Amino acid sequence: MSTIPDLTISSEKVAAVLTKARQFDTKGPVTDPDSGSNACDDSMISVLEDHADDPVQTELVALIRGLNEDEQIDLVALAWLGRGDGSLDDWDELRAEAARAHNKRTARYLLGIPLLGDYLEEALSQFGHSIEEFEQPV
Repeated sequence: MSTIPDLTISSEKVAAVLTKARQFDTKGPVTDPDSGSNACDDSMISVLEDHADDPVQTELVALIRGLNEDEQIDLVALAWLGRGDGSLDDWDELRAEAARAHNKRTARYLLGIPLLGDYLEEALSQFGHSIEEFEQPV
């Protein structure tokens, strides 16, 4: 492919989703669902567990649902590109398939993809971007 295709979603928005997706992916199964103790007493282990009311999941869902339809389609196509379902040369076909499959459950679908953050980072790199461009200095 001689030129890099245009995206309807900004690289900054993709970076925000992939950062939240990585936080979400680090969550493990709930080990003590009925714990009534203070999280500090349990070494904050519950923060790393995938609870139904998890704020990271809530933020990620809100972020994805806040995107317009074209941005959501690009995000799905980027996830597919990053996991190797095609190459940059196949972008038009990947995006067309994502458009055909688009529905109101995009956030749920994307959260169900293990390693979503890694796939989005790989796709961004194919578009000539690095996640480091978007990270805030500490």
